[in-house]
This record gives sequence, structure tokens and C-alpha cells, in this order.
Amino acid sequence: MAGGWPGRGGAAAGAAMLRWERVRAMFYHAYEHYLESAFPYDELRPLTCDGQDTWGSFSLTLIDALDTLLILGNVSEFQRVVSVLQEGVDFDIDVNASVFETNIRVVGGLLSAHLLSKKAGVEVEVGWPCSGPLLRMAEEAARKLLPAFQTPTGMPYGTVNLLHGVNPGETPVTCTAGIGTFIVEFATLSHLTGDPVFEDVARKALKALWKNRSDIGLVGNHIDVITAKWVAQDAGIGAGVDSYFEYLVKGAILLQDKELMSMFLEYNKAIKNYTKFDDWYLWVQMYKGTVSMPVFQSLEAYWPGLQSLIGDVDNAMRTFLNYYTVWKQFGGLPEFYNIPQGYTVDKREGYPLRPELIESAMYLYRATRDPTLLELGRDAVESIEKISKVDCGFATIKDLRDHRLDNRMESFFLAETVKYLYLLFDPDNFIHNDGSVFDVVITPYGECVLNAGGYVFNTEAHPIDPAALHCCRKRKEEQWEVEDLMREFYSLKKNKKFTLQRASDHGEGERAKDPEDASSEKGGEKRNFKKSSHSLLSCPSQSFNSKLAVLGQVFLDNT
Repeated sequence: MAGGWPGRGGAAAGAAMLRWERVRAMFYHAYEHYLESAFPYDELRPLTCDGQDTWGSFSLTLIDALDTLLILGNVSEFQRVVSVLQEGVDFDIDVNASVFETNIRVVGGLLSAHLLSKKAGVEVEVGWPCSGPLLRMAEEAARKLLPAFQTPTGMPYGTVNLLHGVNPGETPVTCTAGIGTFIVEFATLSHLTGDPVFEDVARKALKALWKNRSDIGLVGNHIDVITAKWVAQDAGIGAGVDSYFEYLVKGAILLQDKELMSMFLEYNKAIKNYTKFDDWYLWVQMYKGTVSMPVFQSLEAYWPGLQSLIGDVDNAMRTFLNYYTVWKQFGGLPEFYNIPQGYTVDKREGYPLRPELIESAMYLYRATRDPTLLELGRDAVESIEKISKVDCGFATIKDLRDHRLDNRMESFFLAETVKYLYLLFDPDNFIHNDGSVFDVVITPYGECVLNAGGYVFNTEAHPIDPAALHCCRKRKEEQWEVEDLMREFYSLKKNKKFTLQRASDHGEGERAKDPEDASSEKGGEKRNFKKSSHSLLSCPSQSFNSKLAVLGQVFLDNT
């Protein structure tokens, strides 16, 4: 079982454990019915107890739920699913797929599972984490998306055919989030595989949006990727825009990139100046700043969590409490909520079991330990079980006013909603590691520290270990040269243990230890940082003054 509650006693600990176990039970009720009734389809239809393909015929729920299995401590099922995915998932199919959804759910889910494989007891191949079957699957899926980026602006089309590329006549209009939500997964791919093309196209798309912001510093909702003309000029933090801002922050943290953080901070100023009213965020015209829609969208509930990542905890809590009042009013967050009227918007009354408010509660609880955040988690468990639980899983709530249900269980319910609930109630989970323990693995380039905490969640809640990005060289030629030298000089055998040391901070001239000298080294050895008297590896120097606290906050430089 992941985490645990050692040394806890009393009513508070007992209540917390009860919620924790209830969340586990929720997961397995949904997961087991997906396997029984819907696999190999993408998603479960819980009212009819069957399945449907929704985003591309990838057995999507299985990919999305994989890292959640490990977070819940189910190592054996994680291992089984890894084998199933390797044998059963094929990306050479004549399917039109969402570039955005395939990236965050499939590429992100496979990358996360790849990086967690060793922790889950999977027998990894030589060279891991710089190689492995799940990494190759993630790379294959991402390569299927690359044709979408072949536009004059570098901004991708929204849909691509996995077999034929972009269809003739495909609409060039894409939402902002569909353009700016690639840097986390694609940069991770580039760092692990040595192929820069993924990070390059993601950065070009980000910068194209930045270049086309309005004079008052805002971006709209939809843009023509051929002409760079804004088609929908509503500016806000919600649907169609949301994860663009999220990935500027998370990309900056993951890559220690000052430019990405500077871009977000400039946007943040404009967002506060033009869209923020009494700790609510409205929609405004991107060129004039005039209010176009005085509504709160449920997708905006990620924002307090994002604010906590830049250290703006006070503002985050105030906005969170606004959103929490809406939850308490309806037992969930309606897709649209009219702020002046204090009620739902016509035809937007549903709640598809989205995770965003729970996500923010998890981040803010790590930062503040405010018990109000646990109350939200408790309320979420109660509401979801009472309203949406059916015999074959959990159903989308079609209308929060009368609790009518819809015949769909989105894969993000297991990838995000349940995961964030579990992590909210399980403070000792390995995801919350404070860096005091970590794993050391041996790569062709030396010792590599992994699982020390500081995980960066992609927008589908798939955790990426930032340390893994420093385990592999960026250039394939360097990797091949090092491996050839190793084979030639040391005739490495299957069970031979060795250590390589980095000769300089720039990765030049790696030099191998004598295998005999390294005979006492243990690949994958777990070490305690507090007891270590010397640095285990040369970490890259940070490119800007920041502090990354693995307990949930990033504090920027004091400017």
C-alpha cells in the first residue's frame, strides 16, 4: 500500500484514513467495471455497462489510470497493465485524433508510467530511463502528432489523422490551449530520447501565441493557425485557454526556464488588471478589456493551484473559497456559473466529475495545511458517491439541479479526480517526497538521482520526475559514442555493475570507472539525502533565482 499513516492516532487520523480508503474504493469500483465492461474501448459507459471509443481507440482509460495504480500502491496491476499496453496499443490506425488530448492523456500517461516503472518493480532494460518500451510508445504517439505543427506560424492544427497526417480541408482554427499545452510532455521526450524536434515545436507554438497577444497583454480563445488571426477574441483563464498558462508555469519549473516564467508573469499582470473582480475572474474582450461574459467556468478552478505554484497563496485561497461556495451550492461545479445572478447558465448545468477544484485543494493543502481544504475533499467524496455512483461505475452528472446523469465516465476521472483526492488525504504518499530519500540509478552517463520528489503534473495529472530530464544526453550521437566505447573497453555483461562519472558540468568527456572499483556500487540503490556527506552528481545550475519547494510552492525572485 502506498504511503501509510505511521505514528498517527486519534479521531482526526482515523477520519482521514476512512476518507483515504473511500477514495481507493471509488477508484476500484470505476476501474474494475471499465475492465469488465468497456476494455479495450477508450471509456466506460456506466449506465449501459459497455464501452465506447472517444479520443482515438487507445484503450485510453487504461493508459490514463496507470500511474494512479502505483500511487494507490497496486504494483502488480501496474505491471500487468504495462504488458497489456505493450501488446495491445497500436498507433498506426486510420483515426482522426485530437492533438491536444492525445498529447496530455496518451503521451503524458505513457511518459509518467515509463519514469515510474522501476519504482513499480518492472524489470527495466539497460539504459533506462533513456530507453524503454513505454518511452518508445510515447515517442511513437508524439511523432504521429508532429504533422499538425507544420504550419506557417508553427501553431498546430487541432486534429490529425494518425495514419495520413493532417486531412485536406482540416479547419485551421485551434483553441489557445490546444496550441500551448505541449512543452511538459514534448520537452521531456526530447530530453529522454535525444531528439530535439519535440521541444522545438512546442516552444515555437508557445512563442507564436506570445507574439500574437494583444496590446493590453491578453490572448483570445481561438486563433487561425495559418494566418495568426484571432477568431474568438474572448480572454480569460478558463476553457480554451487554461492549460496554456498552466504550461508556462510548469514548463518553467520543469526546465528551470526564466523566459517561460517571465511570459506567464506578464500575462498574470494583464489577467489581474482586466479580468479579476472581487477574487473572481471574468471573460473580457482581448483588445479592449471590456467584460464579455460575467461567468465562472468549472475549468477555471485550476487557477488557485497554479497561483500556489508561484507563491501567491493568499490570493489563491480567496479565489478558491469563492469557487468552493459554488460547489456547496450545487454539490459540484456546473460547467458555467453566472456570477451576478448566482446560478447556472442554460445548457451548461452539468458536472462531468472534473478534477480542477480538487486539484487546487491538493496544492493549497500542501502549502497551508488549512483544514478547509480537507473539507472540500470530504464534500467531493460525498457528492460524487451520492449523486453519480451507479452499478457499473460513476456517471457524468448531466444537470446538477436535478441530478440527472449522462452515460459517460471520462478517463480523467481515474487519471485526475480520484488521484488528486487520494493525494489530498495521503500526506505520506511517495509523490509528496520532500527529497530526504531518493533512488540512484546507473545510466551510460553516470549516476542519476530519481524519485526525490518535486514531481510536475501535466494537465492530465500525470506526474513527471524533473530529475529524469538530466539523466540522458540530448544528442543521439553522444549516446551512441558513449555506449560503443563502453562495450569496446569494458565488454559489459548483463549483470556487470559499473558507474560513470561526469567530467564536467557540460556533459563533455564522460569517463568510466574501472568496473572492479565499482563492484560495490548498487544500481537503483536507495539513499538518504540527510545522511549523505557529498554531492552524488553535478546538477545543472539554475538559470534564474528561484527556489523549488517540493511541498507545493515555487517562490520567485524578490522582484
